[in-house]
Amino acid sequence: MYDLIIRQGNVVDGSGLPAYTADIAVKDNRIARIGRIAESATREIDAEGKIVAPGFIDPHTHFDAQLLWDGCAKPALSHGVTTIVPGNCSLSLAPLKPDHRMRLVGMFNQIEEMPYKAFREGVVWDWETFAEYITRIRKGLAINVAPLVGHSVIRLWVMNDAATERTATDEELAEMQDVLRECLDAGAAGLSTSYVDMDETLQPVPSRYADAREVEALAEVLGEYGRMLQIVPEFYDPDLTIARLDQLAELSIKYSIPTTFSPLFVNSDNVDAVDKVMDRVDEQFARGARVWPQVQTRPIDISFSFAVPSLLFIRIPGWYRVMRFGTHEDIMNTFSDAGKREALIEEAKVYNDLWPILVLRQVKTEANQKYVGKTLGEIAKMRDTTPVEAMIDLSLEEGLDAHFLAASMGHNNDDKVVSLLKHPRVHIGASDGGAHILSFSTYGDTGYLLAHFVRDLKTMRLEDAVKKVTSDTASIWGIPERGLLQPGYIADIAIFDPETIDRGVEKFVQDVPGDGSRYVRDSHGVDTVIVGGGIAWSAKEGYQEARGAVLPGEKGSQPELVAAE
Repeated sequence: MYDLIIRQGNVVDGSGLPAYTADIAVKDNRIARIGRIAESATREIDAEGKIVAPGFIDPHTHFDAQLLWDGCAKPALSHGVTTIVPGNCSLSLAPLKPDHRMRLVGMFNQIEEMPYKAFREGVVWDWETFAEYITRIRKGLAINVAPLVGHSVIRLWVMNDAATERTATDEELAEMQDVLRECLDAGAAGLSTSYVDMDETLQPVPSRYADAREVEALAEVLGEYGRMLQIVPEFYDPDLTIARLDQLAELSIKYSIPTTFSPLFVNSDNVDAVDKVMDRVDEQFARGARVWPQVQTRPIDISFSFAVPSLLFIRIPGWYRVMRFGTHEDIMNTFSDAGKREALIEEAKVYNDLWPILVLRQVKTEANQKYVGKTLGEIAKMRDTTPVEAMIDLSLEEGLDAHFLAASMGHNNDDKVVSLLKHPRVHIGASDGGAHILSFSTYGDTGYLLAHFVRDLKTMRLEDAVKKVTSDTASIWGIPERGLLQPGYIADIAIFDPETIDRGVEKFVQDVPGDGSRYVRDSHGVDTVIVGGGIAWSAKEGYQEARGAVLPGEKGSQPELVAAE
């Protein structure tokens, strides 16, 4: 008897080949058979009329902290995502000495917008090494995790305060290489680094103090294991981005490693720049390099209130300074002081086209409910003021708890975006799941891909879109036995209705430790999600078994996924 049989689904197997109707039998944690199956099983699922596909793989997330209190990485799992890659952008939670914990929390707060209180009340710091962190997150794990180790934390581990002061000595480089080997042996899927990020004091993160010699020394170790190097380039400058991808290409060729950079997105003013970047990507692949640009599926939306710092204001120094370093009282006083307020209004003119189109998405007072859902331009007319002053006044009236939305700020040229998504050398990713929890909700990027570009616009074949987020991603990252539906492979499976799959509307929920809130999106049209042969989530029963796995591996071999403890 089989453990599970999925009956009469339309199988989109991840290869890109046309869908076909079949049963799928699961025994233990693997696909045992695909075809017409007469035998019975302990549990059966009627998938007639639904798509049965490999579980989706999300290669750019920041669930590092959330996994400590939520082994499902909610709500990612409910969207059909069965494998996530945390530890991007030079930041991971291990290896980490006790003296460095709050420094790293500050970096997560600044870069990934994770609240301090979530770390204080949701994290028990009972690990230091990468191996100890892996042991910790295995408890109750319901989703597969292929974690990167962050370059910034390796520097901190080896160099302490000097990590943010200078380049490394030869002895320190050798020690960093040894630490990276320990992390890779413990289960790291690769190394991440960043050339743009800043800490909570607005100083460069440790990885930005490394020279090319240091990056190459670490790439050499990655070459011993065949693991990934991920970077955040200077994405705001196409020439610098091209220089970074050239650097990656040389490392990829020299050490036979895959590399990826994130993000690459389309704005109205950078279409030509994106084309230049992709032309160089094509040239480097022709040389034998693997330099995968990561492209997100969704438009760029940013929500904010003045109660917490928002990266939307990072290029308006006066505003960002008061948000980052001011207390609640400081911000209220600044907005109330006529002189300081006037200075802010003057500085805000650089974004004059933005303010009128911002939408007020929520308030607490009854008096201002009539404005919810309206743009600041509309509210300004109703209140006989300007959009910027309306934003300031509403924030004062709401005690900084007025929430605004900058919708579809970029990456909203469907024709250009889909041409990137379909490009054979583009890696679909850059979701940032688990991060920016008060700025935007990335959950449902795959649902948006399958709803918007496949079903609504009909600009991608279903089989091609599924391949992009399953077998292509597994191949790029060297994740074995995932990404395809075929006998012998691990049974990570997503079952969904192609007519209704989508991401839900963004909603504000209070489910972060320390009474924290975040924006999330429910899944639509996803019926069942299977991880390691067990039903991890279903639309009828919610979250269920904890059968996730971590990606450990041995030197010189591809990693093997092992069952969670």
